[in-house]
Amino acid sequence: MTWQLVLLLAAGAYSFKVLGLIVLGGRHVPPRLDRCLALVPAALLTALVVKDTFSLGTELVVDARAAGVGVAALAAWRRAPLAVVIALGAIVTASVRQLAGAV
Repeated sequence: MTWQLVLLLAAGAYSFKVLGLIVLGGRHVPPRLDRCLALVPAALLTALVVKDTFSLGTELVVDARAAGVGVAALAAWRRAPLAVVIALGAIVTASVRQLAGAV
């Protein structure tokens, strides 16, 4: 990736944000659309986690990462602190890799 591409993508992202401010201005979006837009970041983050958990290059795989994400999701569902969720996910992933012999 070149610096020109990075700068172009940054300018494009900034332009989209400014365009939203210009188009919407002081107007409010309908409540239904506002509720939907509030869910977009969580859906995007979930999609990225699932993609990175179950893919290796262009192949679909189920390995130690799936166990770690599963335990982390369970801990998050039980409202564990973020540090505990991350630590549990890492510990389970490392343990499964160690037990499977794939270090």
